[in-house]
Amino acid sequence: MALLSFSLKTLRHRKAAFAGAFVSLFCAAALVSACGMLLETGLRGHVDPERYAGAPVVVAGDQYVHKTITKGNGKTKHKSKAISERAWIPESLTEEVAGVPGVREAVAEVAFPVGTPDGEAAGHGWDSAVLTPFTLADGRAPRQAGEVVVDGGSALRTGDRLRALTPAGAAEYRVTGVTAQTVAGQDTLFFAPDEARRLAGRPGLVSAIGVFPEPGAEPDLAAALRGTRALAHTGADRGTAEFLDAEQARIKLISMGGALGGTSLIVAVLVVSGTFALSVQQRQREIALLRAVAATPRQLRRLLGGEALVIALAAGPAGAAAGFGVGFWLRSKFVELGTMPAHLPLVVSPFPAVAALLATVLAAWAAARLASRRAARVRPVEAMGEAALPTARLPWPRLVAGVVATAGAVVLTLVLSGLSTEAAASPVTMLTALVWTIAVALLGPPLARAAAALAAIPLRASRVSGHLAAAGLRTGARRTAAVVTPLTLLIGLACTILFVPTTLGHAAEREAAAGTRADYVAGPRIPAGAAEALRGEPGVEAVTEVLHTEVRAGLTKLTARGVTAGKLARTTDLGVVSGSMAGFDAEAVAVSESAAGRLGVGVGDELALTLGDGTPAELTVAAVYSRGLGFGELTLAHDLVAGHVDDRLGTLLVAAPELTRAELAELLAGVPGAEVLDRAEAVAAEPENAAVNYVAMGLIIAFTAIAVVNTLAMSTADRVRELALLRLVGTTRRQVLRMLRLETLSALLLAGVLGTGIAYATLTAFAAGMTGTAAPHIPPAGYLALVAGVAALALAATALPGRVALRQHPAEAVAGRE
Repeated sequence: MALLSFSLKTLRHRKAAFAGAFVSLFCAAALVSACGMLLETGLRGHVDPERYAGAPVVVAGDQYVHKTITKGNGKTKHKSKAISERAWIPESLTEEVAGVPGVREAVAEVAFPVGTPDGEAAGHGWDSAVLTPFTLADGRAPRQAGEVVVDGGSALRTGDRLRALTPAGAAEYRVTGVTAQTVAGQDTLFFAPDEARRLAGRPGLVSAIGVFPEPGAEPDLAAALRGTRALAHTGADRGTAEFLDAEQARIKLISMGGALGGTSLIVAVLVVSGTFALSVQQRQREIALLRAVAATPRQLRRLLGGEALVIALAAGPAGAAAGFGVGFWLRSKFVELGTMPAHLPLVVSPFPAVAALLATVLAAWAAARLASRRAARVRPVEAMGEAALPTARLPWPRLVAGVVATAGAVVLTLVLSGLSTEAAASPVTMLTALVWTIAVALLGPPLARAAAALAAIPLRASRVSGHLAAAGLRTGARRTAAVVTPLTLLIGLACTILFVPTTLGHAAEREAAAGTRADYVAGPRIPAGAAEALRGEPGVEAVTEVLHTEVRAGLTKLTARGVTAGKLARTTDLGVVSGSMAGFDAEAVAVSESAAGRLGVGVGDELALTLGDGTPAELTVAAVYSRGLGFGELTLAHDLVAGHVDDRLGTLLVAAPELTRAELAELLAGVPGAEVLDRAEAVAAEPENAAVNYVAMGLIIAFTAIAVVNTLAMSTADRVRELALLRLVGTTRRQVLRMLRLETLSALLLAGVLGTGIAYATLTAFAAGMTGTAAPHIPPAGYLALVAGVAALALAATALPGRVALRQHPAEAVAGRE
C-alpha cells in the first residue's frame, strides 16, 4: 500500500507522462474492445427470422460442405466450410414431411431475386405467404402468370403495372393485391405458385419448407430427412435458413475480428511499450536519485509497475466503454459497404470490455517492467552517471532481441513470398510488417546515432538552429529512437495497408486488360434471352455470358467463372499455357496455374468440386491458364454454373467493333438497369473488399497516428529546462522552434526510410507470392500524400508543445521543478 501511495504521488507531479500513457492505453482498450465485439458477433451472433417468423419449423438445405480428416495417430476430425449459394432441396420432401405424425401442414417455398425500378426484391409464390404470415390489405391473390402481389411498403397499388427483371427475363406484371404486412429491409413480391416456380428455374426443387405442427405436438422429422441434405431449423436458428448472407457475414467477422484484434494487440504493445520507455527515460535522474538513497531494484520495479497499473485502471475501463461506440461505428460502415447485413445485430456483452481491460492492464504492467529493467538494475553510481550523460551502449539483451526480431522478419518475408492465396497471405503480411517494426524499435538507438551522424553534415550548414539540432540528435539518440519508432510504425503500416489492395488490384487489372478482347461489357444482370437475341444482331461478332460464383475443392474455396464457350477466344484470352479451350463443355474445367499448383492437378486429370449450392461435380481439367487474378481461379461452363447459383443473370462480353457504345445500349434497352461499359472501364474496377480493409485497418493507422502525436508531445514537453537554458544563453525563440523542427524532420527522414523499406520489403514479398512478380504497385501520388500527412502531423505535434514550453520565462523554467 505504501508503494501504491507513492506511485500516486509521483504521478501527480508528472502529469505529462501520465497523460501520454493514459491516451495510449485508452486507445488500445477501445480498439481491442471494438475488435472483440466483431469477433463475438461472429462466434455467437444470430439473426431472428422475418419471412419465416410464422413457421415454427423450417426445413432447408445444409449450407456446409463436410469432410472428415484422419490424423496420423488414428484420430479423426470433422471440418465444415460454408458454401456460397443457397442449397435447394427436393420438392417431393414436402409430402414426406407433411406425413410425419404431429405435422398439421407443410408449405414449400421458392425464393429468387427480382429487379424492380426501386431496387432489388425477393420473389416468392403466394402459397408460401403463410410462412410470415402475409395477408391481403387490398385486392386479391395472384392467379396467373402476369399477376403479382406487392408488400405493404411498396408505393404501388392494385391495378398498377410493374416492370420486373426475373431470372427468366424481363416482363411486365399487373398488381392484383397489396399485403397488410411488410418485412424490414426486404421488398417482397408474390407471384402465382406455378409462375414462381417457373421464374425460380429449379424444376422439382424448393428453397425451404415451412412446417406447422399440431397444437402441442413436437414432430420428429429425423426419419423423413434422413439421407437428404435437408436440416430442420427451429427458434432463432430459422434466421440462419432465411438469411444466408448473415451466416456468411458471421464467418467473415470471425476472421476479420481475430486478425484485426491480433494486429491491434501487437500494435498496442509496441505503442504502450514505447510510451513507458520514453517516460522512464525522462525520469532517469529521479530513478538515479532513488537508487542513490538505497531504493532496491525490486522497489523501483514495484513503483513503476504500480504507476502503470494505476494508469491502466484509469484508462482501461474508459477505453473499453468507448470501444462499444467504435464497434457500432464499424458495424455501420460494414453495413454501408455491404460486408455485413443490416439484420445481423452486434452482440453486446461484457466479455470484450473485460478482455480489453485485462489486455490493457497486462500490456501496461509488462511495458513498465520492461522499460524499468535496466534503470532498476544498474548500480547507484552508474545510475547517476547515466542520468547526467546517457550511455551510448545498447544493453546486450536488447541487442540480442533485436537480432532475433530481424531474423524472424526475414523468415516471415520469405514465407510470405511463397503464399499464393489472399486468405493465407493477408495476416502474414501484417505480421511481417509488425515484426520488422519491432526489430527497428529494439535496434533504434544505434540507428538513431548513425542517422544523426549523417544528418549533422547538412544541418551544420545552418549556423545556429541546424548546429543545435545536430547536437541534440547526437546526444539524445535514445530520445530520437523513441520518436522514430512510432513514426516508422505509422509509415510502414499505412503503406502496407494502403498498397496491398493496389498491388493485387493492379495485377488483376493488368491481366484482365491483357486477356479481355471484347469491345464492350454489359451488365450487371442480363438474362439469357437478351444475350441470345444480341447474338443475332448485325455487327455483333460474339457474345460471352459470364457468371461469378465460388466453389470448393474439398474444403478449399476457389473463385470461379461460368462462361459460354462459343467463340470464347473472340472475347477472352485466359492465357492458356497447357491444354486447350476447344470443345469446352459442362464436363470440363479450366484451372489457373496457382490453383493447379495448390490442388496438384494438370490437363486430363479429374477434379472433384462442390458447386456453389453444394452439388458435387466430377470434371476433367481441359486447360491450365496463367491469368487467374484477372479471370478467377477456375473457369466452368456457363450452363453448369447457371443451374447452381441463386441469380443466373450475369454480365456479357460483347465483341462488336462496328457498333458504338450507344448503339449497343439501345439494343439492350429492354433490359431494366442494363449498362454498357467499354473495355477500359470494365477492367478498371476497384479490388474487391478494398474499402472494407481500409475501414478496418484504418483504425490501427489512426491509433498509431495518435501514438505519434503522443510520443512527440511527451518528448518536446520534457525539454522545458533545456529550451529555457538555450534562451538564457542568447538563442531566440524562432531559432529554438526551428531547431525543434529540424530535429523532427531528421527523425521523420529516418522513419520515412525505415518505414518505406519495411513496407516495400513486405509488399514485394506479397506481390511475389500473389502475382508471381516481385513488383508491388505503389501509386506515387498516394505515397507522397501519405508521407506529407505524416510530416504535417509530426511537425504539428512538435510545434504546439514547443510553443507552450517557450511561453514560460526562461529563468522561471530553469529554476522550476524538473
